[in-house]
Amino acid sequence: MKKRNRNLLLASIALLSAGTLASCSKQLATTEILPVETGVSKQLADYRKQVLSHIAYDIALQIPPQKQQPILGSETITFRLSDNSQPLQLDFKEQSEKLKQVWLNGKQLEARLDNEHILLPASGLKVGENEVKLEFIAGDMSLNRNEEYLYTLLVPDRARTVLPVFDQPNLKATFTLRLTLPKDWNALANGALVDSTLAENSKSYTFATSDTIPTYLFSFAAGKFKHVQRDMSGTAMHFYHRETDEAKIRESINPIFQLHSDALKFMEAYTQIPYPFQKFDFVAIPDFQYGGMEHVGAIQYKASTLFLDETATKDEKIARSNLIAHETAHMWFGDLVTMQWFNDVWMKEVFANFMADKVTQVALQNTNYDMKFLVDHFPAAYSIDRTTGANPIRQPLDNLQDAGSLYGSIIYHKAPIMMRQLERLMGEEELRKGLQEYLKAYAYRNATWPDLIQILDARTPVDLAQWNQVWVNEPGRPVFTHELKTSNGKIEQLRVSQRGEDGSERVWPQYFEIALVYSDRLEEMTVDMTKAEIIVEQAVGKEIPQFILFNSTGQGYGVFPVEEAMLQRLYTLQDPVQRASAYINLYENMLNGRGLTPAQLLSFYQIGLTQEQEELNIKLMTGQLSDMYWVYLSPAQRQQLAAQLEQNVWQALQQHQAPNVKKLLFKTYQSIALSKEAQDKLYQVWQKQQPPAGVKLNEDDYTSLALALAVRDYPNQTILQEQLTLIQNPDRKKRLEFMMPALSSDVQVRDAFFASLKNAENREKEAWVASALGYLHHPLRAQTSEKYLPQSLELLAEIQRTGDIFFPFNWLRATFGSYQTTTAAQTVQDFLEANPNYNPKLKAKILQASDDLFRAEKLVQQE
Repeated sequence: MKKRNRNLLLASIALLSAGTLASCSKQLATTEILPVETGVSKQLADYRKQVLSHIAYDIALQIPPQKQQPILGSETITFRLSDNSQPLQLDFKEQSEKLKQVWLNGKQLEARLDNEHILLPASGLKVGENEVKLEFIAGDMSLNRNEEYLYTLLVPDRARTVLPVFDQPNLKATFTLRLTLPKDWNALANGALVDSTLAENSKSYTFATSDTIPTYLFSFAAGKFKHVQRDMSGTAMHFYHRETDEAKIRESINPIFQLHSDALKFMEAYTQIPYPFQKFDFVAIPDFQYGGMEHVGAIQYKASTLFLDETATKDEKIARSNLIAHETAHMWFGDLVTMQWFNDVWMKEVFANFMADKVTQVALQNTNYDMKFLVDHFPAAYSIDRTTGANPIRQPLDNLQDAGSLYGSIIYHKAPIMMRQLERLMGEEELRKGLQEYLKAYAYRNATWPDLIQILDARTPVDLAQWNQVWVNEPGRPVFTHELKTSNGKIEQLRVSQRGEDGSERVWPQYFEIALVYSDRLEEMTVDMTKAEIIVEQAVGKEIPQFILFNSTGQGYGVFPVEEAMLQRLYTLQDPVQRASAYINLYENMLNGRGLTPAQLLSFYQIGLTQEQEELNIKLMTGQLSDMYWVYLSPAQRQQLAAQLEQNVWQALQQHQAPNVKKLLFKTYQSIALSKEAQDKLYQVWQKQQPPAGVKLNEDDYTSLALALAVRDYPNQTILQEQLTLIQNPDRKKRLEFMMPALSSDVQVRDAFFASLKNAENREKEAWVASALGYLHHPLRAQTSEKYLPQSLELLAEIQRTGDIFFPFNWLRATFGSYQTTTAAQTVQDFLEANPNYNPKLKAKILQASDDLFRAEKLVQQE
């Protein structure tokens, strides 16, 4: 029996959107004129959704050979209108001079922009079919133009930065595209190429009308790309790339196609819906802003994630499989069924990640699903959810211009954890049937989280209202404590309690396992943690264990207790998932001041580097080790411990036999190298291009090594210039050229580099900027770089406004991620105090990115 009435359940879940719909209905009834404001407001979007349908875009763009030359565009938009009582706003976020001519139903209008909108007057609109024709210069902001290629990236509301559109996710449309290109370029788009013509210095491509898609999925890429075609089990796939490394091409092409094919088969079987679109092509973009983007018929990927060579680690191969599966899953979750509004953007991301984990389990041999899920998602989710700026999975959104700030580790990593807990609550098969029903009910349309919950709620007796409120609508995580009562060598009672990390008396309904660890065995039991406090009945009468290992299967979410006795046995536990969960618990307790100090945990991990054999666990440990070393130890402690830590890491590198593990340990040695001896050793590897025995390094690895030496001001001042001559790929060469000033030993050169970032044009390559900032603010440079912090905060609002860096958190994290001083912490506090009305979403990002800074300040002082 349901614990609450279904109507109450759905009302509580829909709370975020109910008010706006009522408001919009009232406006239509009173025919109030909508305000013309920047962005796409929820009010505007709701109105347009009610009056617009059958939208089609016919677009022609002329792409010149020179990046600096403008791209001329013409466009015809047809649509059906049900109400012409007021002007209609068409979105175009550009300067007025780029809008050349506008015709509405055959009548020319004044070409004018008003707060990023073209106003189509009510007098010229008709109930029924309408046609708008436009001539314009395409906006460059989201065309990502390079000397030899360009590509669109229009999520969440950036289609309007390129051309005039109705830019909201629930106004799906068809797109017909014609491109005029330089003669030696090629291109792909949402629709198939149906015609091409050659002129003396150019060519013209005509693409078939696309499937019905939202504006953020409209896409094309054009340039000097290599083209590879394969037929994979009856599906024709076209792949475009710019890779020049023959070893990477040889090792990667077959897996890339096979992984796509495997992901398609899995998704068709899981959803019971055949691939729903007309074609399935993809392109690898150098230094792409994200891992990938799920454009229908033209998926985009970061090239470095797809192209691996024989030196690739297990983790890199899993990451590639997961990325391909993620974007393929989006074809159903996000593309076939799209969210109504970007407050539910997390829905498409959670299902893409949730499905990707399942696909990778099947697509890659010897992949431990539980292990991968734990290591991939939990540390990343905790890194945000432990902060005072933590955001819930589902967030309110008043205007699409703020939608970029919704993205982050909560929707990409906490949401899959939440979904896996829901799967445990409902049962795997019931969840699957519910998702199949959802996809069929809303195919080629839009849906909300309440729409899905209504379907799932009918399939479970669980109180989804309470579950949804704490997991989806609120931020934060629980902290667990326990009390063990014993008598005559037996457990009399085991009590487990939870409360919010913020001290609130909230309950996160969830299942997790605990293991009673004995000298000769483990006894594992499931805890149904649906209350603030429970008694583990299964434990009563058991022998007193050496210790209790909490969250032993790695599926529970929160900060779990750790016991000192665990340290003696941790490395002997047979299940690598149990060890991974313990490493994460140790680290989170250390950050909360509940367990070992950073120096103690660092010492404990040094022992484990030779004893731990699982590659993913070594990746987890060494990542934590590097963070503790650079962020949570004082400079004096670091100097004191450096030589011994370097020695231990090098010794572990030599003792391990697995090439991937050896490479991970070499990367760790490169990260922590502080002594002259260690730096000399690294320099010899780079100079001779000869790695330690058993370690395989490629061109990218040697570039990384050169950067590590440069940031340490190694005596050879020509390292980066020499490395530049060794790089063959032109895109990777340009990346290093961009970064070199940030690593200069000359403070004035570094000052000039930072100053250059105030110009939006110099922030166009987000991945380059984030990497360069990481070196500019490296702990070894902190003393001379801390002066950049106030200006970095001042730039944040402009960065979000211009959109050149999609993830504001990346800017902040690369800037603040390594500081530990009181003065740096004070800079953040001063900024927030001086700006009490600051954009709340950006304020949250600041608090998220500076969390390590505030924790480090306290932990270092305690030491």
